[in-house]
Amino acid sequence: MKIISMIPARYSASRFPGKLMQDLAGKSVILRTYEATVATKLFSEVYVVTDSEIIYKEIVDNGGKAIMSIKEHESGSDRIAEAVANVDCDIVINVQGDEPFTERESLAKVIDVFKDDKDKEIDLASLMVEIKDWDEINNPNTVKVIVDQQNFALYFSRSPIPFPRDKEVGARYFKHKGIYAFRKEAILEFTVLPMQFLEASEKIECIRYLEYGKRIKMVETTIQGVEIDTPEDLERAKKLWK
Repeated sequence: MKIISMIPARYSASRFPGKLMQDLAGKSVILRTYEATVATKLFSEVYVVTDSEIIYKEIVDNGGKAIMSIKEHESGSDRIAEAVANVDCDIVINVQGDEPFTERESLAKVIDVFKDDKDKEIDLASLMVEIKDWDEINNPNTVKVIVDQQNFALYFSRSPIPFPRDKEVGARYFKHKGIYAFRKEAILEFTVLPMQFLEASEKIECIRYLEYGKRIKMVETTIQGVEIDTPEDLERAKKLWK
């Protein structure tokens, strides 16, 4: 089973333009993420897939591998699907470009989902981490996920799910970490499925899979890391970087 990683990377970002080229302890955020992904030693190849010549040059000039997107893309999955069409692999791990604290343990857990799936019933796996802070639970920038008894995703939302009508029943809240693992066929299929209103409303791309009846296996991790969505996140990352 050949496993690769692709890191979709846009230069523009609505909340923090140019965030992937911001400095994090002497290197750009995107280069830190790329190097952290390579350092896990889990992948045959690691590529940054981008529409930006600035990001492309940043990776290639530092000895990395990058692919320029041909078309405009609405989502990171669409960007990866275009790039992976001509790449020989079985499993593609989508690591977000704004996650410089990417580490081996969590990625290995999502890869294990496919190693254990002998009948190929699972198309997609992803990560979730428990959150307990009510400010974070209510924050629309934090995507929450609810799962069934086998940890298959039921729904993703920017709203607090489940709604805390009764806070005493012991419901757990999970934040969706934006690392996806796809079978190659599943991500190629994704691009031909039209976006539906739930995904368009929430602006959460993995909802598209649920709307078309696909199963997403969620894997719990305890490692939080820092996703750099705002200037405040970057400052937090600088303090945590060792």
